[in-house]
Amino acid sequence: MNNFDLEDRTARFAECVIALCKGAKLSPYNGRIISQVIGSSGSIGANYCEACEVESKKDFIHKMSIAKKEIKETKHWLRLLSKSNPETTKQTRLLWKEAQELLLIFSKSINTSKGK
Repeated sequence: MNNFDLEDRTARFAECVIALCKGAKLSPYNGRIISQVIGSSGSIGANYCEACEVESKKDFIHKMSIAKKEIKETKHWLRLLSKSNPETTKQTRLLWKEAQELLLIFSKSINTSKGK
């Protein structure tokens, strides 16, 4: 994974989440978790792509902030997925760590843009 190309990195992250979810056992209580984690993980990259095409710093900060919220949501759903599917815990932890790294990168970018 190219750690410096955030568009690629966020796409690969979402792809890994999808692969993880494909292997998870579907049950009445985790179907919603799977749906949510796939959605939020994909939204990270989508919002990042939008942030790269904005016309103002204010809009950039707004789009990056949305992506940051999606990262936090993804971490939440990964935690619940691990609980509902203990056999995924190892892979889930790796993805959670990647989400945390993305969170730090996006937070730094937002703060830099704000001049902090």
